[in-house]
Amino acid sequence: MGASLSPRSAQVIDLETVRQRQQAQKCLVRLAPELDGLEMVYQLAASPDAYYGLPILAWGLREDGSVIGLVPWMESLAACHDLNSQENGYFVGYRDPETEEIFDTPPDHKYHELVAAAEYFDYEASGEVTLIQQIPDTLGTHALCMNHPDSPWHMKPVYGWRLYSDGSLDALLADENKAAMTPILLGDECLYSAHARHQTVYFFQRHIANRILEEDPATLDALAMMVVASD
Repeated sequence: MGASLSPRSAQVIDLETVRQRQQAQKCLVRLAPELDGLEMVYQLAASPDAYYGLPILAWGLREDGSVIGLVPWMESLAACHDLNSQENGYFVGYRDPETEEIFDTPPDHKYHELVAAAEYFDYEASGEVTLIQQIPDTLGTHALCMNHPDSPWHMKPVYGWRLYSDGSLDALLADENKAAMTPILLGDECLYSAHARHQTVYFFQRHIANRILEEDPATLDALAMMVVASD
């Protein structure tokens, strides 16, 4: 004898809608530069007994109210908590170099700063993707830009970062031929979004970028392996 049918109608779960809703909750709505030297701590699978520190560029407030640290990492300005790669490193925590304290969550004062700023700059939603915020790059980050596999690459300093209304982030680079004044500052007409002009962009800390510019053999070999692995 078959089971009786429930009088309640079956509910169809749209997994794509659920996924989009979850992604929307992770969208960034506000940035706050890190100006006190706090770092991200990470480990590499190849060196399980070693810990590495990377300066944090900024903190981001997500739509769901959570706060994350942000670092230039590989091809993006990445959330520290999302870094989980056996090859490139995985997130351990945050560190205050002055006290050497390591902690799991962003500092409270950054949470309050971001929430207050987001409430003050309460942008109305629109159908078009619009610019929400610009912050300067304070770490000396450089972008290695490539347009085609066989074309020469260019190493360019990053002057700032843009946050858009859809939660996306992009670096600001300069067209030196259009620079009218020095130093180049946010708002100058010579600045452009990196991914709008370059097919592939990798971000590097200042000391690594300088090794690449100096054509250090070991650094160039590591760079070649990284680019091949990501293709």
